[in-house]
Amino acid sequence: MLHKFHIPVLGLGFSIDSPLKVAKYGISSVVSIVDDELIERMREYHTKKRGETFMPILKQNFDKRARRITCYLNMMHRMVAKDFEELKQLPFEVGNDLCRYFDLLPEDSQLKHGYELMMEYPDGERKTIFQNILRNRMEMGAIDVNIMSKVDRVNYENGVEITGDEESDALTALRGFAKSRLNSSVILSAGMNPRLYSYIEQFEDFFPDENNNIQKKIILKVSDFRSAFIQAKFLAKKGLWVSEFRVESGLNCGGHAFATAGYLLGPILEDFKQNKHQMKEELFSLYVNGLKEKGINVDNLPSQRISVQGGIGTAAENEFLIKHYQLDSTGWGSPFLLVPEVTNVDETTLDQLTSSTEDSYYLSNSSPLGVLFNNFKNSGIDRERLERIKKGKPGSPCKKKYLCTNTEFTALPICTASREYQHLKIKDLKTKELSAVEFEKQLDKVTEKVCLCEGLCSSTYQKIGILKPKESKAVAICPGPNLAYFSRVYSLDEMVGHIYGRKNLLEKVQRPNVLIKELELYVNYLNAEIKIMMDDFTEKKSAQLAKFKTQLLTGIDYYKSLFTNLPDNIIFFKDRFYSPLLSAESTLNKLSI
Repeated sequence: MLHKFHIPVLGLGFSIDSPLKVAKYGISSVVSIVDDELIERMREYHTKKRGETFMPILKQNFDKRARRITCYLNMMHRMVAKDFEELKQLPFEVGNDLCRYFDLLPEDSQLKHGYELMMEYPDGERKTIFQNILRNRMEMGAIDVNIMSKVDRVNYENGVEITGDEESDALTALRGFAKSRLNSSVILSAGMNPRLYSYIEQFEDFFPDENNNIQKKIILKVSDFRSAFIQAKFLAKKGLWVSEFRVESGLNCGGHAFATAGYLLGPILEDFKQNKHQMKEELFSLYVNGLKEKGINVDNLPSQRISVQGGIGTAAENEFLIKHYQLDSTGWGSPFLLVPEVTNVDETTLDQLTSSTEDSYYLSNSSPLGVLFNNFKNSGIDRERLERIKKGKPGSPCKKKYLCTNTEFTALPICTASREYQHLKIKDLKTKELSAVEFEKQLDKVTEKVCLCEGLCSSTYQKIGILKPKESKAVAICPGPNLAYFSRVYSLDEMVGHIYGRKNLLEKVQRPNVLIKELELYVNYLNAEIKIMMDDFTEKKSAQLAKFKTQLLTGIDYYKSLFTNLPDNIIFFKDRFYSPLLSAESTLNKLSI
């Protein structure tokens, strides 16, 4: 990788075609491959936009979901390759896309140094040779894909379950990626799915070829070292190598929030730093044996990267995390929602984001998955939800059914955000002898759920002008709380420049340090969980929260030691670190569990 950052997956639609916009500049980004309907519509849009003939894959076509994904990924691969080759053939003229490619590179890039040296050369044969060398060393950014492992609906036809695990949503998505022409990675997130992980064995592109090259790599998005190691060992025993661990903050992130048991980002990264070599050697031993069983022999230890994402907001934080924890790169997600040339955010939502404050971002229970979800106040999807409640028709029409998991009232799974489920659940609540206060409390829990399948696509459809007449304009958007500190629309050059420290987009902004912000989020989370427990006390829950509190205090002790021993030049942490650190410690010590 020429760049030291990547753009993670952003919802369903916000980054669905980001590779078409940034890969030609050497920047890697991640596409969600959950929604094959969104993917098919985007394939039609981009195919026709370039004057090409679009051949639809219809719902009744064989293996339509996997084939739609394969065709879309192949289309992006072909278009990006074409754009990249055209960019490489441009003359080295200041201001054009070829020079922009090199200008975007980090300051310590050898390729960039060579470019700057070449630009100072006098015209002539030597300069032409130099330019050709630079062109040959250029690389495209990766077109990576994301699969949420637990979003793995079993599909039905005429009320009967389709036989064979290979027809579930996660497995068909994997098959779509595996059969594509991409040389990139699948990011597996949201925990371990043994059925999905085992299915990877079916595709030879995930195994090394005769030159020890792996065409399709595996990246695990993880929130702690232990779970990362367990998942990687499961895969290694099958001869599958994890090429990267993508560590994400449990709460200081966008999208679904998977809170750890009180483990903070600093201590987690320290675990990786201290144990990565031992882990790699153990995994390699399992990997070699796993490949031998398949008749494949390897001698060379494959590379294994470690990156971090979630709440990083300044170049100083970025550099500290990379250098101190010996990381390979970082992920910058939510800030790119304010970069229209990279992501798909409609004008109304974009205006809302630029005028947002810290209070605009909150953890909610609005996801039908039953997992905490980073939400944005006054979003279109929330306004629509409240209007439906006001009209006496809570819930959403359930068209795509990707998140149908509940069988509380029905034989076939339905979605908890659906009108059908909420009608049945409210009817059930009315039969219980609940007080008025408790009934309203339970009612709010039911009606808080929103349709993410439609809401996370609407912004994209509106921005590019393909929203159908009867489709909802209600937008669901799920930025991390870090976006509150970015307050206007930015260009790609500005955001990349900010990441690398060439400019400071937050120069006049008072913003907590990334590690302190995460600690504050975890303390608030614990407070909320204690209040919930008071209404429904159990010894088991009390013990869990007590352990959670102890782990946070251990994390605070780690930070005290860390920053006491840092060099004095790391003032960006030290000057505003200790006061909020001690404040969080004091708050925790006062909590009674």
